[in-house]
Amino acid sequence: QVQLVESGGGSVQAGGSLRLSCAASGRTFSNYHLAWFRQAPGKGRDFVAAIRWSGGSTNYGDSVKGRFTISRDNAKNTLYLQMDSLKPEDTALYYCAARPSSVLFTTANIANSYIYWGQGTQVTVSS
Repeated sequence: QVQLVESGGGSVQAGGSLRLSCAASGRTFSNYHLAWFRQAPGKGRDFVAAIRWSGGSTNYGDSVKGRFTISRDNAKNTLYLQMDSLKPEDTALYYCAARPSSVLFTTANIANSYIYWGQGTQVTVSS
């Protein structure tokens, strides 16, 4: 079992920045690929970014490429998402998720492939 707790959400104006964190506890953190997803009101859960268990590879959704950066610190059992140049359309509930490193990283954008989820942290971007 892996427990995930997100933090760092808040309200910001367009063009601003936020840094989300996801603290993990339970099983060995480095045994899992990690990802961020988001869900806006009335919409499905969208892929934001993913990072390989080692941190050696990353993958981003098209809408956030060049603006968001995913990283992890396996020594601190923490996942991060640096969000820059925020837009109103980035407004959503942001979730971190984990799945075993044995799963192919190439499927990182598939929400159903993740086993563990946090409760989410709200990000609101005003124009």
